Amino acid sequence: MTVTLTINGAAHRLEVDPSTPLLYVLRGELALNGAKYGCGLGQCGACTVQIDGKAAFSCLTPVSALEGRQIRTVEGLGTAEAPGLLQAAFEAEQAAQCGYCIAGMIMRAQALLDRVAEPDEAQIRAHMQTNLCRCGTHMRILRAIRRAVAMRKEGRKEAQKGTRDAPAGTRQAAAEPVREARP
Repeated sequence: MTVTLTINGAAHRLEVDPSTPLLYVLRGELALNGAKYGCGLGQCGACTVQIDGKAAFSCLTPVSALEGRQIRTVEGLGTAEAPGLLQAAFEAEQAAQCGYCIAGMIMRAQALLDRVAEPDEAQIRAHMQTNLCRCGTHMRILRAIRRAVAMRKEGRKEAQKGTRDAPAGTRQAAAEPVREARP
């Protein structure tokens, strides 16, 4: 079957089996490797993308259901050289440990921020509970989302590095790392 998918604003005409999960097309056909295969059951969120602005598990979504819909991946938010707001906040908060879940976390958080300008803590936690981080960096992930909300409110597009946990207006430079003396 020939299907045309609109991903990150670009149309991609593909010859694929209609039951093929979107995740396989993103990674295997289009080399968009941000979304990860975690469980294949829609239980972990590593494969999260946005479909028509809503967070969705790409491992469960067949391409046949996507014709004419807008698909957005983490690659559509920014680049390493010019990260998007959430990407910058996640980096500043050092939210990733192994990094496997982060693209899915960012895409789920982006869906929330696209819908709710200033979500409160309860809204953030409820929205993010679907995605799992096996390394346990959930608290840093939540901090990164709160940072992105604050950055957007302040009109900033870049996170200030080395300012983790410092409230707005009292940002301080990161401390020098401790170095062991050499004998």
